[in-house]
Formats: sequence, C-alpha cells, structure tokens
Amino acid sequence: MAVNLTAPERIEPVPGARWAVAEAAIKKPGRNDMALLVLPEQAAVAGVFTQNAFAAAPVRVAQAHLAAGRVRALVVNSGNANAGTGRGGLADADACCAQAAAVLGLDAEQVLPFSTGVIGQRLPLERMLAQFDTLGQTLAEDAWLDAAQAIMTTDTVAKGGSRAVDIGNGERIVLSGIAKGSGMIRPDMATMLAFIVTDATIDPPDLDAALRAAMTNSFNAISVDGDTSTNDACIACATGAGPVLSTADQGWAGFVAALTDLARELAQSIVRDGEGATRFITLAVTGAADAAEAREVAFTVAHSPLVKTACFAGDPNWGRILAAIGRAPVPGFSIDRVSIALDQVAIVAEGEPRDDYREADGAAVMARAEYTIAIDLGRGAGEATIWTSDLSYEYVRINAEYRS
Repeated sequence: MAVNLTAPERIEPVPGARWAVAEAAIKKPGRNDMALLVLPEQAAVAGVFTQNAFAAAPVRVAQAHLAAGRVRALVVNSGNANAGTGRGGLADADACCAQAAAVLGLDAEQVLPFSTGVIGQRLPLERMLAQFDTLGQTLAEDAWLDAAQAIMTTDTVAKGGSRAVDIGNGERIVLSGIAKGSGMIRPDMATMLAFIVTDATIDPPDLDAALRAAMTNSFNAISVDGDTSTNDACIACATGAGPVLSTADQGWAGFVAALTDLARELAQSIVRDGEGATRFITLAVTGAADAAEAREVAFTVAHSPLVKTACFAGDPNWGRILAAIGRAPVPGFSIDRVSIALDQVAIVAEGEPRDDYREADGAAVMARAEYTIAIDLGRGAGEATIWTSDLSYEYVRINAEYRS
C-alpha cells in the first residue's frame, strides 16, 4: 500500500506531445506494457542517465541517439530491462528504434529506447515489434495516464502530474510528467524512468541545464533501498508548440522552479510507493560543513537497514540513527555537536540525550505514516533534505518473488 499516494485523475495534455500504448505480453499478458511518445520536428530533448557502470542496452543506445540531437520519439517497455544482455541486447534496442522509425517515417537515431523490469533476459522482440503499427495508429495528446500505467512494474500506483507557468507578457506554458519506480531506487541522477514534457520552445542546451538543475532536489534526493538501477533515465522534452523561453527571459526562473517542483513530486511519489513501504520519511540534515557533507550523512542514515527496520516497527531506537550518522564519511566528526529530533520531539542535543525526552513521545511520532528525522551536525551552514521509506517484510517478499 502506497503511503498517502493515489493515482492522478488527470494529467494535462501538452500541445505537440502524443502518446500511445500497447500490450506485448512482455512479462505476462493482460496489461499494456509498451508506450510510444512522438514529438514534433522542432522539439528539443535533454536527458540524464544512470551512473551504474553496467548501464543497460537501451541506456547506451539512447545516449548515442540523444547526442545526435534529432530526437522525435521515445519508445518505452516495462517487464524486461534489457540489461546484462550483451550484444544481443544492443541489437534488440536498435531493432525497436528501427521499427518505430519505420512506422513514423523517421530515422532510427531519432528514436530513444527505454526499458524497465527483469535484468538478464532478452526482450521478446517478435511480440514487441508486432505492436508498433498499433502504437503508430493510436497516438493521442490525452493518453498520458495510459502511458503512466503502461510503464509500471512493481509500482502499485501510476505516477504523474502537471504544472502551469505564467512566463510573462500574458504567455503561459504547461509541463506534464510521468514516472515509474518502486524498488532498486537510489538513482544518482534521476529515477528508474521519468518523462517530463513542456510545450515551451527551448534550445537544447538551455533545456539540459534546466533538467540538471532540477535533479539535485528531486530525483537525486531519494532512496528506497540504496540500489542504483542499470536503467535509470530522466528525459525532458520541449515540443516547441508554445512560447519561446530562454535563460535570459524573465519567466525562466519560474520555469525551472516548476520543473523542479514537478520532478520533486514525481520523485517523492516513487518513495511513497516504495516496495512494501509503510512510512514516508524526510531526512533533514543541517549544520554541515557544506551541502555535499549533509547529503552524505542523510543518505548514510537512509541506507541503514537498522534504521529502516526500526522505522517499520515504529520503534524510536534513536541509537541506530546516532550510529549511522557516526559512520558517514565525514572527516573530523564530533558527537558533542550533534542534535537529533523526530518531528517536534527533541531527542539528542549536543551529543547528549535530553533529560526531557520520553520514549513514548518518540514512539508517537514514529507511528505516523510520515515524519521527519532532523539532524543538526553543528559544523557549518550546509544542509540537505532527502526522502526515503522504511524496510518491511513486504519488501523482502516482493523481491524474493520478483521473477516468479
């Protein structure tokens, strides 16, 4: 059960962007598992990808095609990651691009492929290639929710959202995005898969800069289980159907803020829908030497199995939090400056347990579906906030049965 998360009732269409979905029975029949996004000729596309050294075949192909700068379509499949599949996997990704291009009247390098699902298995290529005619014939601007559902794997809830931005001079742009992810989440760049589209007319370098600026406090600030996928990708598209926007315009800051806010919503929805999650936890670290140090401490705590299982149990075993902080890769750490609180309940001050702390107060906070673990290092002005989930019996079950 996702933590305070429901599927969107509507995702606003973006002028110039059309989606279609189809069923190829990639992992099992009975659900759409392919999606195709088609963009107009003038569109700009930017992307960030996994830092996993064993990046999947579709990531490698997408990176090469994106570098050519002529992207017109994205093809996505769920149920099979096409990762760890060697030269055959690269050939399969290329074949999907070629088939999409043939149906759409494009060159193969104008298509970016994306896959998510089981690692180490070849794609059921024949069944997938047979769906491209259907995909090409059913494209629609209002198929965003269908696409959000088609890219799901262990997700329990489709993830998507929209923003509208006034950029001045009476002009307005829209942004819509979808994402998927539930486990194998510590992106180091993005999430498992996310696609955000705006109707603005933006030059590719500016769009790339905006996307990278949005990552730090969104997809790069989440963790479910500390595992970085082989397939992570976050793609931003500007269809060029709307107003011209550049870094020199007064509306640029508002666009980047809206992009960041939408990306943050999508990223947090992944944590809320983390495999087996029963808690949505904010880790707010302040008083660090710099932001990078604050992030190191936050992720060290977020990745501690002992902290995460205590969160699942609702057990205010703050010693686990303290121990995790202490093993973060921070030089010259001193416990006598550290303070810890659960929401409004202060537990540790300057390295000492507070005399007024009562375990029942801590337990009351940790019984909530959402709360903040606040950590003040007392070393400087650096700060960072990340979001994580607990570690439950259900997480183990889901991943033990993932291929069955």
